[in-house]
Amino acid sequence: MKTVIVASLIAGAAAFAPAPKASSSFALNNALGKELGAQAPLGFFDPLGLVADEDQAYFDHLREVEIRHGRCAMLAVWGWLTTAAGVRLPGMEDAPFGFKALTMEGLPSDVRGTVPLTLMTVFLITCFMQDSTGENAFPGDYRNGLIDFGWDNQTKEWQDRKRAVELNNGRAAQMGILGIMVHEQLGNLNDIGLPQP
Repeated sequence: MKTVIVASLIAGAAAFAPAPKASSSFALNNALGKELGAQAPLGFFDPLGLVADEDQAYFDHLREVEIRHGRCAMLAVWGWLTTAAGVRLPGMEDAPFGFKALTMEGLPSDVRGTVPLTLMTVFLITCFMQDSTGENAFPGDYRNGLIDFGWDNQTKEWQDRKRAVELNNGRAAQMGILGIMVHEQLGNLNDIGLPQP
């Protein structure tokens, strides 16, 4: 009996002993931990280990895709909120917003032409949102030597701060438009303070 009690005490004490520290995939990437976007509180976050081998070219590709999706998501949130506020193009005052804008049931055929127009816009964004000259200074730089607006005249710290703001705004917009789409389909946008189409 005493042996069983001692064994259970040892097992109970072992449960509270500190476990050996296991390194995670996102903690291993010290070289990429200094990249733009590795910000508090998570730091460099790669739970799937996509860049565990620290391949800089693949990381730059993923960052460019993240920035591109962030820019499209910022436009999507802005467009959804604008149409939800009732702003319409002339002649489209009766057009619905949200997912209902894709069906446009009961509206004239000239108004239904907005769906192909939307698809054409997506195609044009895809064509122009790329580095066609190979002169980009960082992933997501699509100036292509044509537009500057004084970017090159600013300090590196200023540029990095603006790029970090764009990256974080893009991340927030991606989550925002996803939340809007999910709640619109669930039918409870009113519960989160947005109008239900």
